[in-house]
Amino acid sequence: MKTRKTTSTNYENEVKNLYCPVTLTLQKIGGRWKPLVLYQLIEDKKRYSELKKGIPNITEKMLIETLKELEQDKIITRKAFPVVPPRVEYSLSAFGKTLCPVLDAMAKWGASNQRRFK
Repeated sequence: MKTRKTTSTNYENEVKNLYCPVTLTLQKIGGRWKPLVLYQLIEDKKRYSELKKGIPNITEKMLIETLKELEQDKIITRKAFPVVPPRVEYSLSAFGKTLCPVLDAMAKWGASNQRRFK
């Protein structure tokens, strides 16, 4: 999706396979919007409008882009129903569900250290 400068340090590290597992994890689930989308999908599947409502500050463009990236990485699944008006549901894939303990640990750490960073 996004192009990366071939002169960047990140690109050089990728080519040389110098990634650490934490960096890979953060690349796939980190950023401003992915954690919020994943948090919305932990409990149950959601329609696009429910996700938009659950993350009110996200723009349409960013939500669509985030969902596409997560789907491309096979972390979420998209199910389209052949009805009018169109209906689409998003849910964590089986692979995406393996992230639940990671997200849970991150949530616990954040909750227990929230005051420290205010």
